[in-house]
Amino acid sequence: MTTWVIFAFWLTAWAANTWLARRPERWVRLVVPALFGIALLVLWEGVVRGFRIPLVILPAPSVIWATLIVSLPTLWADFVQTVLKSVLPGYAMGCGAAFLTAIATDRSPFLQRGLLPIGNLAAALPIVGIAPIMVMWFGFDWHSKAAVVVIMCFFPMLVNTMQGLGSAERMQRDLMRTYAASYWQTLFKLRLPAAAPFIFNGLKICTTLALIGAIVAEFFGTPIVGMGFRISTEIGRMALDMVWAEIAVAAIAGSAFYGLVALAERWLTFWHPATRG
Repeated sequence: MTTWVIFAFWLTAWAANTWLARRPERWVRLVVPALFGIALLVLWEGVVRGFRIPLVILPAPSVIWATLIVSLPTLWADFVQTVLKSVLPGYAMGCGAAFLTAIATDRSPFLQRGLLPIGNLAAALPIVGIAPIMVMWFGFDWHSKAAVVVIMCFFPMLVNTMQGLGSAERMQRDLMRTYAASYWQTLFKLRLPAAAPFIFNGLKICTTLALIGAIVAEFFGTPIVGMGFRISTEIGRMALDMVWAEIAVAAIAGSAFYGLVALAERWLTFWHPATRG
């Protein structure tokens, strides 16, 4: 009986989303994902309670919510340690350094031939190998996690910025030469505006990489606070409800971070065809 109820609910929610997705109104863009998310949570709750899945296997959303509310002070302390102290500084330093390096690389054929292949190699390095080294170099506090975030963000941002700087059409660059524009005038008035979608694409990619890097780095050594520390500790205690509460906070923080960067992109590149489309 439980299986049929769950199946019927899912079909109803699917049909409602399908009907709403065909409507042209702007509000549908918000309602459809919200309805889908609520349906998924209700389905999750029904499956866990209907099939009596143990808490150590998969807690119900209601249990996770109750744990989240009760543990708000702990979750806030973990958020401050991981996101505010590790992710944001590492993100700013990594993306900023990559942007400046891309400008320098664009001016130097030697760096173009030497740095970019090394960058592709370094981008493939496993974080589980980098994190312990950074902990040994910079200690157990947030500095080592920020260093991991810098490494995680640097090369994706570098590659996207370099690709963007080369996206200006040849005819446009030739036109700037006919105006006797210098390199820097061409850079700021043509090439950087043309590269804006690529730069913001790198910034958006790095939002998720930064959070993942900081959390994983905390598995290898941290003060007794932080999302990664809490997840590794609570999983050892079989407290899956707290683990899922940390995952929920990380998902919300990562989505908000990504959304802020995407919103900034729409504000700053409203004139670009890629944004208008």
